[in-house]
Amino acid sequence: MRKKIVIIIALFLGTLYNINTVSAQQKKVFNLPTYDRQPYHFGFILASNQLLFTIKTVDNMSSIKFNAAQTPDFPADSSFVYELTGIGRPGFTIGILGNLRLGDNTDLRFIPSLSFGERALNYNILTYRNGEGKFVEIEKNITSTLLLFPLEFKYRSHRLNNFAAYVLGGATYTLDLASQKKAQANTNDITVKIQKNDLLVEAGVGVDFYTNYFKFGVQAKMGYGLNNLIKKEGNIYTDVIDRLNSKVFLLSLTFE
Repeated sequence: MRKKIVIIIALFLGTLYNINTVSAQQKKVFNLPTYDRQPYHFGFILASNQLLFTIKTVDNMSSIKFNAAQTPDFPADSSFVYELTGIGRPGFTIGILGNLRLGDNTDLRFIPSLSFGERALNYNILTYRNGEGKFVEIEKNITSTLLLFPLEFKYRSHRLNNFAAYVLGGATYTLDLASQKKAQANTNDITVKIQKNDLLVEAGVGVDFYTNYFKFGVQAKMGYGLNNLIKKEGNIYTDVIDRLNSKVFLLSLTFE
């Protein structure tokens, strides 16, 4: 995924250079010719997201023995986790966009958003019951409703007719309204709980299209969480995880 993002950013940087060069040679009538000179403007975004986890397990994970009290949602005298993987599922995001002009090609953007999504942790577990061993696969779903507060710098190429490309980078504070820290205690089905607060660093690329009435954009952005989200609770699902970090991919349509 990192290599793909680096390649995409490199291609867009090349595109920015080419557009800046060609735009000096090819000029036509612009739609919204003074739009980017406004000191500020507003808009909204609609986006598809995929929430993911980056997982670092504890050392010697497969040798750690868990007893029956640590695995109440399946029958076993003892258990060992042999493999742990994260699964991402598609969700959606809506938000309001505020844009502050800093220079001819540079903007500061604030985009408070509401994001809905789901992730899962998949455990491959060796269980022993009455001396008999058996592998079981258990999936724990983690649903998130995120309030996002991104602050981004956007660098845009010069316009080529009614088209411009851009790169962006910044940081996002997230508050998870469905972090499951308050899941029901009176149940044998263990819910993996995560912390509510996170801080992501983000980078992305996009293109703007200028119509007669508004500016329409398409952008792809990747965010990497800095905080360890796992909440240790002394059970087999949380105690094999050393660090659990967010990773968020966003494909957005912007209307400004």
